[in-house]
Amino acid sequence: MIDVERWAELRREHFVRRVTIKELARRHGIDRNTVRRALRSDQPPHYERPPSPSKLDPFKDEIHRLLKDDSRLPGVRVRELIEPLGFDGQKTIVDDYLREVRPLFVKARSHQRTVYRPGEICQFDLWEPSSPLAVGHGQTRRAWVVVACLGYSRAGAGALIFSKEAPDVLFGMGRCLWSLGALPQLMVWDREGCLHAGDGRPTDAYAGFCGRLPVDWHFCEPADPQAKGCVERLQGYMETNFEPGRRFANERDFQLQLDRWFEKANARTHKTLRCRPIDRLVEERELMRALPAREPETDRRWVTRVPPDPHLRFDRNDYSLDPNLVGRRVEVRASQREITALCLDSGELAASHERSFAKNRTITALEHARALRERRGQPEPVPSVEQRPLAVYDALIA
Repeated sequence: MIDVERWAELRREHFVRRVTIKELARRHGIDRNTVRRALRSDQPPHYERPPSPSKLDPFKDEIHRLLKDDSRLPGVRVRELIEPLGFDGQKTIVDDYLREVRPLFVKARSHQRTVYRPGEICQFDLWEPSSPLAVGHGQTRRAWVVVACLGYSRAGAGALIFSKEAPDVLFGMGRCLWSLGALPQLMVWDREGCLHAGDGRPTDAYAGFCGRLPVDWHFCEPADPQAKGCVERLQGYMETNFEPGRRFANERDFQLQLDRWFEKANARTHKTLRCRPIDRLVEERELMRALPAREPETDRRWVTRVPPDPHLRFDRNDYSLDPNLVGRRVEVRASQREITALCLDSGELAASHERSFAKNRTITALEHARALRERRGQPEPVPSVEQRPLAVYDALIA
């Protein structure tokens, strides 16, 4: 027998250089018949060793029966069950055979690739940072990020919130939509408690939000994360690329860094799309509906009466109210940035405070403290300033 290199050399010399069979046999020191067989064969020579019997052969039918009953039976257990039948082979041949035949007994699950049209869909989800976020005054607080991802362009956006209640989640959705710059046809969520009322129906707050835009909504089936795989993959990228190695001074610093990160992420070359999401977003916006003039209002509103102790409690903090309005009804409005209160009968401003996400604080406006002191007949405290004799300064100069 000759090897592949000798076979190729014989055919080259004979068919290209016109060397005779007799001369080839002399040059290579082989029999003429061997040369003739090499020239007649248009396939390179190959050597196949006949398969040797395996110790596992007598037990393969039993293995098939075991896998038919339980396709996920571990290899260790399979070996334990066939050893009493006479099997004395090693673990490796059992594992190798199971790796080959197990897929025949496991019900295969296939996935259909989903392609979205421009402006068709926007997927949302909640992502929780790995550690609580600093909110000032030496305190930290658990936080979430509303993450949005457009199906066609894969452009993303995020908004920081501090609760999973509807006003906060809807605020995050609105901020994400305004960051993306246009409205999709459909917004997709899993069955988030503050948005899903059951049986695929939205809560009143979510339905009102969608109706004011207007956009359509869809809730995924339980335990089906693949239904919103775009935003799930974006969250995985955030966990490995945005959060590690970063420090956040407070909630505003977190949101600022998050916005800058999304600008960078949207400008990168997407692994699946082979292009930049920001470029596809420009194309997608042309087919999406324009944003309304104003964002849907998601602030909390309620009416209360100014108590004798003129403070209102919201989100574990006490905010001062104008003591001159004690006993009168005010409408309170709590946004993500400030707490305001207006007197219902006169329209007077009862309070205007920057919202604090720290807890157990009493926040009092200076004018409210002065008004309360005046109502109680207490004079304005005069700060005491020490007056030193001029001789002290003369001594220092000398």
